[in-house]
Amino acid sequence: MKKLSSKNFFVFNLVLIGAIFGFSLAFLSFSCSTPNAKKTAQAEEAPVVIPADSLAVAEQLQTAFRSVANKVQPSVVELKTVSIRKQQVPRFNGIPWEFFFGNPDSGSQEREFRSQGLGSGIIVRRDGDTYYVLTNQHVVGDATEISVATNDGNEYAAELIGDDSRKDLAMVSFKSSESYPLAVLGDSDSVRVGDWAIAVGNPLGFMSSVTMGVVSAVGRTGGPAGNINDFIQTDASINQGNSGGALVNIRGEVIGINTWIASNTSGGGSVGLGFAIPINNAKRSVDEFINSGQIKYGWLGVSLMDADRDLLTALNLTGKRGAFASQVFLGSPADKGGIMPGDFITHLNGTEMRSRDQLVLAVGELKPGERATFKVIRDGATRDIEVRIEERNDEVAAENNKLWPGVYAIPLSESVRSSLKLDNDAKGVYVAEVIAKSPAAIIGLQRGDRIVGVNGEAAPDLASFYKLLREKADKEVWFEVIRGDSTLETMKYKR
Repeated sequence: MKKLSSKNFFVFNLVLIGAIFGFSLAFLSFSCSTPNAKKTAQAEEAPVVIPADSLAVAEQLQTAFRSVANKVQPSVVELKTVSIRKQQVPRFNGIPWEFFFGNPDSGSQEREFRSQGLGSGIIVRRDGDTYYVLTNQHVVGDATEISVATNDGNEYAAELIGDDSRKDLAMVSFKSSESYPLAVLGDSDSVRVGDWAIAVGNPLGFMSSVTMGVVSAVGRTGGPAGNINDFIQTDASINQGNSGGALVNIRGEVIGINTWIASNTSGGGSVGLGFAIPINNAKRSVDEFINSGQIKYGWLGVSLMDADRDLLTALNLTGKRGAFASQVFLGSPADKGGIMPGDFITHLNGTEMRSRDQLVLAVGELKPGERATFKVIRDGATRDIEVRIEERNDEVAAENNKLWPGVYAIPLSESVRSSLKLDNDAKGVYVAEVIAKSPAAIIGLQRGDRIVGVNGEAAPDLASFYKLLREKADKEVWFEVIRGDSTLETMKYKR
């Protein structure tokens, strides 16, 4: 055993010495074959030098953004809301299998659920220890509980002062002995595409977040249904929770109220398409909310529509911009002042009205009792009509029985003729819609009819249709129509 162990020990030492010698030889060979490796490892790249003038400009811009954030953040608050939602749920009588399989005879019951919401707001006014916060109506409109969280970490109970769905604006108030700065309201009419745009709010509950972009467009329309505002579009990141927060310029002045986003993501996340209500649309609302709890709108009493190419061509208005008065409320300011169906409104108080939405917003901004001058085109001639504006009443504005004449007539354009399979020499106007309970509905006019006469006189096209309405229908009206293969007359409507 001892001899065997000695022999094994000798063999082990011999193998170990051979391994060490082989490793040393290999290392020496590698070192000789790469003589510059050490120098390469120690080589240093030339440092990148940022030009001093460029760095100075960037630092100045950075300082400006810091100043804007410091100025605006304390005047932007977080709004937390609780709303009560009612929902019908199956009635459970306590029998176990009913929970799993249901019971068709048990009926249902109404349950109330507390729904929490989150948004932002802007401190715009102070009266003693009462602060007033401007926000969106969709943030607080149906809330039963509202609280305000300020930038310094305090939280206060708040109450709704007033809200308005047409402009999607609302105001809440809270009381505090602390001193909070008021936001500086800028001039949104001076905003131009390319201006800096900085959004301040509480997206997804992240308090006092600041994002930056530019003004992508101004005068955007087509927002949420029923909203009459035009909008400032920005690529500054806006997400859920930003609603009601501030969009400010590089001076820290509020130019808009962040309101909605357009998104193609399933969760509605920001894709650089954010929209803000111009602050000039809301300035008058601040005083109205505080004084009366509501916004008062001017009312003209017309139903307006944008004129497409076919309509403009039919009325010999190619190239004109404005809003088409398709209906007039009987007894309204427009009716009393002399505006008639078929008039094309191009200006209000000397300002060009380029679209229906612009005119609706401008009329709404007029004060009840104010006299306004409308420039209209009628039968190819331009005339000025002075109207005394009245206060809008939603109930009166919804009275279809006073909407004259109550029919949306469109010209027989090439596409209409094709769809109706009409010959090129076919005359009249096509009834696209009849307004329920209106004079046109009362006398039996139907959608799909083709009007070819008014009060016994031929109406071969849209221009003559409205001309006859204005000149021959001041006391009563009836229509000659083609319905299917039949030609018939409607009943008479006495005004």
